[in-house]
Amino acid sequence: MDHFLYILYSNTSAKYYVGETHDVQQRIISHNHHSYSNSFSKIANDWTLVLSYACVNRNDALQLERFIKKMKSKVFIEKIIRNPEILTDILSKLK
Repeated sequence: MDHFLYILYSNTSAKYYVGETHDVQQRIISHNHHSYSNSFSKIANDWTLVLSYACVNRNDALQLERFIKKMKSKVFIEKIIRNPEILTDILSKLK
């Protein structure tokens, strides 16, 4: 089963959200309907998908999600959006 790393963007908050899932479309709907009450994503309801990156398994998606969040950098996220191959390089270095 494929798993995905995804990046959402909200125009109203001008922020990105990074997560992982097996169903990206359903996850976007859930974020926009505030289904995750303790989630950072509850700050907005206009999340749109800016990147979906297929991973071999959930572990790879989780590793990427943790790595990106640890960077705490909007600039780094925007670099990944422009050049998703960066994620392949990150995964190869994490293994």
